[in-house]
Amino acid sequence: MNATAQLAAAVVPAAGRGERLGPGAPKALRELGGVPLLVHAVRALARSRAVGLVVVAAPADGVAEVAALLDSHGLDGKDIRVVAGGATRQESVRLGLAAIPADTGIVLVHDAARPLVPVEVVDAVAAAVRAGAEAVVPAVPLADTVKRVEPRPAGGPEPVLDTPDRATLRAVQTPQGFLRATLHQVHEKALAEEAEGGLPPVTDDAGLVERFGGRVVVVPGHEEAFKVTRPLDLVLAEAVLARRRASDGF
Repeated sequence: MNATAQLAAAVVPAAGRGERLGPGAPKALRELGGVPLLVHAVRALARSRAVGLVVVAAPADGVAEVAALLDSHGLDGKDIRVVAGGATRQESVRLGLAAIPADTGIVLVHDAARPLVPVEVVDAVAAAVRAGAEAVVPAVPLADTVKRVEPRPAGGPEPVLDTPDRATLRAVQTPQGFLRATLHQVHEKALAEEAEGGLPPVTDDAGLVERFGGRVVVVPGHEEAFKVTRPLDLVLAEAVLARRRASDGF
């Protein structure tokens, strides 16, 4: 790869509402320490010297609002673009990918709901792709015992099927990193499958790579890169942010 191709672009899908956080603004616009989650997430990516461009896929009716929001928080120094996202995370990533220049060889995909990812995780993911991996995910070991169950949609006790060895399991985080050609290819295949009434969307982009036979590798994640999904997560994130601000002026 040439120097331009080795500088990563990042896509942040931020068009969802995040209903598990409760009623109100879309999840990406909920505030953490007085600043929207999305702004924290974009800042985390922009701090990395490995990232030259951040593309935010915003709600289709909120592109101007999100662009103004990012402008108002002083995110200068990096190329930050806002495009209309889609009805699903998968569609938003595909639309964000389409806005990235063709000579960009590495693409990161990061959840807006992971506002506190340390810059060293961003750097490690990008470095692993530069070193030759086609798809990279940051992940952490599981602390809890995990049971595989037979779901009961109507509620009630669920029979346990087995207990996987947690030493072989990881909780996956973002940003996930990809060769741009790989990410484009799997999204095109998924779009074709969707049009034919095929398999449902996956929950992350690495899952698409796996579905179509690609190889995904794991690098160490970080406990502070957790996803803000429920109200208790927001409380924890506030505590982490307060500690950072007290210790290093974050």
